[in-house]
Amino acid sequence: MTIHTRYSQVDDLIDSAGFLTQTRHHLHHNPELSFHEVDTAELVASRLEEWGYQVTRKVGGHGVVGTLKLGKGARSVSVRADMDALPIQEETKLPYASRHAGRMHACGHDGHTTMLLGAARHLAQKRNFSGTVHLVFQPAEEAGRDSGAQQMIADGLFERFPCDAIFGLHNHPGYPVGTFMFGSGPFMAASDTVKITIHGRGGHAARPHLAVDPVLIAGSLVMALQSVVSRNIDPTQTAIVTIGTLNAGIAPNVIPESATMGLSVRSFSADVRKKLQQRITELVTLHVQGYGGSVDIDYRQGYPVVVNSEAETEFARGIAEELVGPARVIAPFGPITGSEDFAYYLQHKPGCFLRLGNGEHSPMLHNASYDFTDDNLTVGAAYWARLVERFLGQETQV
Repeated sequence: MTIHTRYSQVDDLIDSAGFLTQTRHHLHHNPELSFHEVDTAELVASRLEEWGYQVTRKVGGHGVVGTLKLGKGARSVSVRADMDALPIQEETKLPYASRHAGRMHACGHDGHTTMLLGAARHLAQKRNFSGTVHLVFQPAEEAGRDSGAQQMIADGLFERFPCDAIFGLHNHPGYPVGTFMFGSGPFMAASDTVKITIHGRGGHAARPHLAVDPVLIAGSLVMALQSVVSRNIDPTQTAIVTIGTLNAGIAPNVIPESATMGLSVRSFSADVRKKLQQRITELVTLHVQGYGGSVDIDYRQGYPVVVNSEAETEFARGIAEELVGPARVIAPFGPITGSEDFAYYLQHKPGCFLRLGNGEHSPMLHNASYDFTDDNLTVGAAYWARLVERFLGQETQV
């Protein structure tokens, strides 16, 4: 099979802009939460079958893998897009806004899925590669634990659909549309969650000396926890401890029996992650005991650090420069303190997770006013098509 040296360009996808926009708006209008991506998965699978892909449904839940093999090339590559939405009430008032109360595509997974579908159609039409491409449409990225990536891997993703490398991307508000961002090594943070339950002794608000006040303990602990990063972690390392929830009591004249706190903990290295868990556990235990209370700590490790391999990151960066020019490529970029379950794939295969600007004035991710920009659809689809063609081209060496 002959590989043509003219690889996909953004202009090649212009005729697909209407189809891509319609698809993205449909997905945005019909969001499905983690582990419930039934209709989204079926839309993806039916489109891939229509274009000639070998489609495997229900990989690790609602995961879909579309496989296209052309020529005699022995190399294979996987590209992943996530499909799930978030439990957020949409406030965009767009004509295609979510029709389901309390759920919306507030992270752009509708755009990620659409871009990869656009690349799938273009690759099937142009057929300008020799080898095997696996398009991985993943559920439940937003799950936090037992996520779609973990379940697809456990269901034999890499044994059933072997690949030499895997690639994925996420949109990035605050940077110009069509701008690509890359970083090798630790690129996105590990994310852990801690639930702290402080047990005191309830009583009358007028007789605090007869009680052990868990609200007082929790208030003091909020400030004490901020010393973990500033005084226990090397200042040259990145770490975050955020107290996201604090709940106690139902009446102003009652000292409650307990108070609960929820923490989000971020880090970029195994040593720092271990140190954070050690110091948070020790500090919380001794701090609460010092006030006469007791405590239960549920410390759960979430997604690991996204570690991009150097060669694949350099390859992916080169594709972006070929497609949009060096002026619209930022490298190195990061580290990013958000987390991604794409990290699990990179524990098994070399690859690169990259970012794509969603607009300088775009609302932030996980915001009720957020929307993925349609201007990125042809750019992203062309990028994935070109990356596959180059990876599976005769001249490609990664």
